[in-house]
Amino acid sequence: MALLITDECINCDVCEPECPNDAISMGAEYYEIAASRCTECVGHHDEPQCKVVCPVECILVNPDVVETRQELFIKFERLTRG
Repeated sequence: MALLITDECINCDVCEPECPNDAISMGAEYYEIAASRCTECVGHHDEPQCKVVCPVECILVNPDVVETRQELFIKFERLTRG
């Protein structure tokens, strides 16, 4: 599943540089995660790095984007092939 950032985000800027897929960017009011680029760090790390560093724990699983670990890995491969 892709992740999402809730409106509890305080725009602290720590999550964006941690994303290996460049899926996080500033939205109109707070940071957002592009589901098409989010692999929950599958292929890069053992756990989502944005969640690890978020001081307010506002990053949750996106219930609208359900993906298996295998699907996330396929997305990782697609995003990283040069």
